[in-house]
Amino acid sequence: MKKIILAAVVFAFTTITIAQTQILTMEDAIIRQKTTLAPAKLRQLMWVKGIYNFSYVDSVNSVDALITGSAENGKQPLRIIVSLTEINTLLAQQHLNLLKQFPVIQWENASQFTFEAGKKLLVYDLKTKTITIEATRDFGENAENIDVADKTNYVAYTIKNNLFVYDGKENLIVTNDANENIVNGKSVHREEFGIVKGTFWSPKGNLLAFYRMDQTMVTDYPIIDWTVRPAKNNNIKYPMAGDTSHQVTVGVYNVSTGKTVFLKTGEPKDQYLTNIAWSPDEQTLYIAVLNREQSHLKLNSYNIVTGLFEKTVFEEKDEKYIHPTHAMMFVPKHPDQFVWQSARDGYNHLYLYDITGKLIKQLTKGNWVVTDFAGFDEKGTTAFYSANAESPITRNFYSVDLKKGNTTKITSGEGTHTALLNSKGNYIIDNFQSISVPREVTIYTSKGKKTQLLKQAENSLKDYKLGQMSLFKLKSENGDDLYCRMFKPVDFDSTKKYPVIVYLYGGPNVQLVNNTWNGGGDMWFQYMAERGFVVFTLDSRGSANRGNAFEQATFQHLGTIEMRDQLIGINYVKKLKYVDANRMGLFGWSFGGFMTSSIMTRYPDLFKAAVAGGPVIDWKYYEVMYTERYMDTPQINPKGYEESNVLNYIDNLKGKLMLIHGTADNVVAWQHSLMFLKACVDKGKQVDYFVYPGHEHNVLGKDRIHLFNKITDYFMQNL
Repeated sequence: MKKIILAAVVFAFTTITIAQTQILTMEDAIIRQKTTLAPAKLRQLMWVKGIYNFSYVDSVNSVDALITGSAENGKQPLRIIVSLTEINTLLAQQHLNLLKQFPVIQWENASQFTFEAGKKLLVYDLKTKTITIEATRDFGENAENIDVADKTNYVAYTIKNNLFVYDGKENLIVTNDANENIVNGKSVHREEFGIVKGTFWSPKGNLLAFYRMDQTMVTDYPIIDWTVRPAKNNNIKYPMAGDTSHQVTVGVYNVSTGKTVFLKTGEPKDQYLTNIAWSPDEQTLYIAVLNREQSHLKLNSYNIVTGLFEKTVFEEKDEKYIHPTHAMMFVPKHPDQFVWQSARDGYNHLYLYDITGKLIKQLTKGNWVVTDFAGFDEKGTTAFYSANAESPITRNFYSVDLKKGNTTKITSGEGTHTALLNSKGNYIIDNFQSISVPREVTIYTSKGKKTQLLKQAENSLKDYKLGQMSLFKLKSENGDDLYCRMFKPVDFDSTKKYPVIVYLYGGPNVQLVNNTWNGGGDMWFQYMAERGFVVFTLDSRGSANRGNAFEQATFQHLGTIEMRDQLIGINYVKKLKYVDANRMGLFGWSFGGFMTSSIMTRYPDLFKAAVAGGPVIDWKYYEVMYTERYMDTPQINPKGYEESNVLNYIDNLKGKLMLIHGTADNVVAWQHSLMFLKACVDKGKQVDYFVYPGHEHNVLGKDRIHLFNKITDYFMQNL
């Protein structure tokens, strides 16, 4: 292999030196990092519907209150709309249950907002300062996946595997499948392709599209409940790579008639039905239909009255894979036009189409990606989006003129801008963070002019002794920038030698290194820096938001290209004068667990100790949708599967390795680490092992403190 020149360019660096006396506890690092130690924010910050006002919840004299202000007039003082005390007084007058905290609200118009209390949907009127009951919602204790239609307030919900609708008077039965393996109204395709729910109300709220998933043909997979006597097996349906997958259809339920029409989405039945969208006139449903190979997408339209296929609006093909995650967005005032997101030119960009399938124009272009689409102005002349045009670790907010194609940069500066657009499209609320700015909440005009600062969060860690954190980049073997994050130990002394923890993920759809507060890192990294560790992370090829060439470099060979990039970072760290190369530790979870166990067995001389959490060991045992996108099937790509199978390298294991797994993991099945453990026993290799009974893929809640104490102790003992 030819010599690789590593260029480490430090472009962001922060250190805090004043009044640092406190040391993080594990509770601080794991629990309080998301609460009291997180940068302060404005709760429920939103735009008031129909006007230029915004609202948020904050504490006033130790009582939560709803506060409003004007975007048009920054000099106009903020005012309190109503406090929690006042709301509870009104609830008591109607003999309703009191609230312990300010309720989640939704603006109906400029003078009314709704909220739920118990089983009641309540309306607060700003003019009369009264609360009225709009509806009673009694779905039973087992109701899940609640989805409310904006216009009609009809409510879709599921109980077990069936779908129901509450129309304001009664609970209507939409489906009545006795077989529990036929699931209605829930997310499908294991929540790949941006699918997070199973119901889709029409624009006027009269019709409900929903997923119906038939899993009867999928092999059962056992999840054991160890809390009962005797232990009980709860089978789930888990389609593994190359095996028979579930079959999905889409139904459309008419609330007024009580009838359901199922769309004729055709063959083959194991295709993926993704990114559902309604036409503005409610006559057509659009579905991005993807073949199982995930190489050919058709944006199809279907008649919701007959269920018949109407036409294919356009098609996309890719030799490796297509990964659609966003539905079409119709342009206001122009129901015959929509914006589509695609990476067809190598980077995710916006395209303007008409409904005949004619491409009007590509709206954005460049060697960068659109990371989020925010919407349109009310006239339908301008679209708004976030992108990383300046740097892969920076996010700014932009607009583009749909007719002329002119782009306006609304926010600026290195860091991460997350913008909330008002309904008219002339103001945004910008939430900004960087490695040196905990949080700034600012109002901008759509032309990029700052009008007022709503929140300047203090540094909630100002009293803590923290390690120096830096962001920089290295070069891959083919010249790609590889972005890195490093925490140096507290009271760093360049003449000393420090142990290292390399934290990694390295897989698709994830970006660990960002220009946000704490570098996008977890507070546990600072906790370890306080205890004398250097903590290092690198985003390798295969990770997100870098374009197709970067992300698809790992196709059919998961764990190979990523590992070569990680080795560049590891070798860079090893050569630092203040690093003890004999005390290197490695830690990753999920795909990171796969990478950790792979590096420990394929490059056994690098690390003294490692922790692999919830690791994929053999990709043949992972789910269809994810695995086949990046690896094809085991039948098509047997060499790639063998190459990535960690079991094939166990003979090489030298360092200390602890595997951790949740016994109820339904993402990376417990079987993965058990197979690894069995192979280690067979080959006489000693490993450490710890399980969390009843936990799924991640160890959450109070037990997460136990988890990180376990990981910390392992590195303290071995490094």
